Amino acid sequence: MLACVLQKPAKVETNPLACIEATAPEPAPGEVLVRVKYCGVCRTDLHVVEGELPPRKSPVIPGHQVVGIVERLGEKSGAPIALGARVGVAWLHHTDGTCQFCRAGAENLCDDPAFTGYTVDGGYAEYVVAPQDFVYAIPEQFPDEQAAPLLCAGIIGFRSLRLSGIQPGGKLGFYGFGAAAHVAIQVARYWNVDVYAATRDARHQKLALELGAKWAGGTLAAPPEKLDAAIVFAPAGEIVPAALAALRKGGTLILGGIHMSPIPSFDYDLLYQERVIRSVANNTREDGRDFLCVAAQIPIRTRVQIFPLQEANRALNALKNDAIPGSAVLQIKP
Repeated sequence: MLACVLQKPAKVETNPLACIEATAPEPAPGEVLVRVKYCGVCRTDLHVVEGELPPRKSPVIPGHQVVGIVERLGEKSGAPIALGARVGVAWLHHTDGTCQFCRAGAENLCDDPAFTGYTVDGGYAEYVVAPQDFVYAIPEQFPDEQAAPLLCAGIIGFRSLRLSGIQPGGKLGFYGFGAAAHVAIQVARYWNVDVYAATRDARHQKLALELGAKWAGGTLAAPPEKLDAAIVFAPAGEIVPAALAALRKGGTLILGGIHMSPIPSFDYDLLYQERVIRSVANNTREDGRDFLCVAAQIPIRTRVQIFPLQEANRALNALKNDAIPGSAVLQIKP
């Protein structure tokens, strides 16, 4: 099979992914073999490729926003998934199911998890395997390329919205307006939430306004009104003090990324009056199922820029330079 492989982390400017012929994986008991059609390009992929997330598997095939077709079932895979079914493979590849967090319904915090495209090979390839219990049925109204960004940008944005505690009629800030934010704003507007977008790129500000933001300005600009909650999607720690300053008393700040540059020190007054900072760690399968249900009801429309698999390096470079309004998606099979 054709696959884009990372031999060792390096800056994306050096084009570190090598497109090679690799051996197709075999589904183990309880797994399915998926023929990949599209795979979204996520900022987490960028963190993996550049080594900002410590290497856990080397070499590794990145990619965890996979849409494809079930081509083969492993032994003991059971009946729920049929051959030929269209499914999605996301970041949470597997959990142990036995640790205290899994038993408490917090499998996103599992003590012994596996992650697609990081600790196991992912979707920058013609084939990928995944546990049957960890794949998602894709709602029929989403074309393949539209569905791919829903599987991480969408799910993590949805979990961030939930953790923010935002209510209908509330005022919500988005810091950074990339793949996750351009999906999350559609959920927020569906919930009758006013969104204020702070992002450095004029194209992303324009997209935010087109998608219903009440205001869009620079990354560190103060929104015109105090916010009930805010989500930092950008991996930039220097945003945190500015976002805290924009919150009303009792407001919640959600950090929606898996990696962030150092957060500078700030005066306690910014946190005082029961403001809360909370990170988002991975997602649960329940998050994914609930989000895909809401996404189909809206229905969400993702903005995508398609790249052939062989141009994965170019897609990652474009992502790093904020040149993608919406989401980059790799087309694996023409």
